[in-house]
Amino acid sequence: MLRQISLGTLGLTIGGILTIMGFVAYGADNATLNLVGFFYGIPLLLGGLALKANELKPVPFTQTTSPSALILREQQATDTQNKIRKDITRYCYGQDAHLDTTLSFLGLSPSDQERPTVTGLRETEVNGSYALILEFDSPLIPIDVWQKKQEKMTNYFGPGLKVEITQPSENTIELALINTQKESLVTSH
Repeated sequence: MLRQISLGTLGLTIGGILTIMGFVAYGADNATLNLVGFFYGIPLLLGGLALKANELKPVPFTQTTSPSALILREQQATDTQNKIRKDITRYCYGQDAHLDTTLSFLGLSPSDQERPTVTGLRETEVNGSYALILEFDSPLIPIDVWQKKQEKMTNYFGPGLKVEITQPSENTIELALINTQKESLVTSH
């Protein structure tokens, strides 16, 4: 829940209210409320502006996750899948883009202008295994470059995951992270 709240918007709202209250209190000659408004409101307002200027919005789910996929997530999702899902579905601050360092490490981000952008994600079942599918807008990095990096991606995202890369439409790449340890994980629960 807290991940879905923009700290920039929260700072702007509370800071704005306190600052306005401070100006009204100043006009009404109320020194205590005046101090609260100015000493707390203005810094919160400025902090909210700074956060809002450097805010990275959560990546939306493009499909509602089915109940069977949720059960598979609970049973099979790896730490890597959970971390990626949680990281890109919350507000972030101080990053250029979601997964920017990962894409750079994998050689899929030669420059900020060429970097693919995560536009959505979905959770599904692939042959009885939990799969997290990341959807990228990739107009400047063609699918053959992505496919050349497939082995590096498999090693990077860790053991227990198979990486599949598809291109459902022009400029769109889908990166599926599919659990490969379903038997051992299901029997261990």
